[in-house]
Amino acid sequence: MHSDRASLSLRASAIAGLLFLHLPILLIFLYAFTTEEKSYEFPPPGLTLQWFGVAWSREDIWPPLWLSLWVASISTILAMILGTLVSAAMAQTKFFGREQISLLILLPIALPGVITGMALRSAFSIMDIPFSTWTIILGHATFCIVIVYNNAVARFRRLSGGVMEASADLGANGFQTFRYVLLPNLGTALLAGGMLAFALSFDEVIVTTFTAGQQSTLPIWMLQELVRPRQRPVTNVVAIVVFIATFVPILIAYYLTRNGSDIAGSGK
Repeated sequence: MHSDRASLSLRASAIAGLLFLHLPILLIFLYAFTTEEKSYEFPPPGLTLQWFGVAWSREDIWPPLWLSLWVASISTILAMILGTLVSAAMAQTKFFGREQISLLILLPIALPGVITGMALRSAFSIMDIPFSTWTIILGHATFCIVIVYNNAVARFRRLSGGVMEASADLGANGFQTFRYVLLPNLGTALLAGGMLAFALSFDEVIVTTFTAGQQSTLPIWMLQELVRPRQRPVTNVVAIVVFIATFVPILIAYYLTRNGSDIAGSGK
């Protein structure tokens, strides 16, 4: 009897925790369908799909959306290249100060976004780099590299160094070793890291605020709309788009790495 009560309490606590975390998201979804334009009356007076059509026809939404997609894509590509190279160096070699350098690599994502943003803005100003799309990309790449690095270095450390030595002994050159040995083993880790990096970049606000010039990414556009609302349900519709654009890559990354002990290509 006591165990049943404890089990019931744990279930109730879990449900309460999930509601606390996800109820605000559900409210955003709900008020994207409300017929009322300027209030958050609960329950909504009615439900409609008209705001999706209004959002589609709003010309001020599309440039921030394309900019966010462009920034996230280029930042992810840079992160996958640099993060893979750094993880290979850290996992496959031993040198003095390796642990300290590892800490420095993780620092951009460990520090508050305000500190990272201020540091980047100061650096760009000192180097006379004009604020543009590329400064946003460089800012996002600093923390996206960490995401890819964490995934890749974990997989590198589970990969036996003897595999690459065996490949070289069998006559494979560096490219063949990468193509037929490393890539099959690192593939899922790199893809998962890339997915997470894309999601993190797409909805980033703080670092973008410090590194953007006159450009406005979709999250920045949403923030401005919340400060000076015109059509609140439209902002909720855009929030649904951002949610989907970030949730789907995170879900894919989860399924790619949920069996952490498995190595892609290990059955070949």
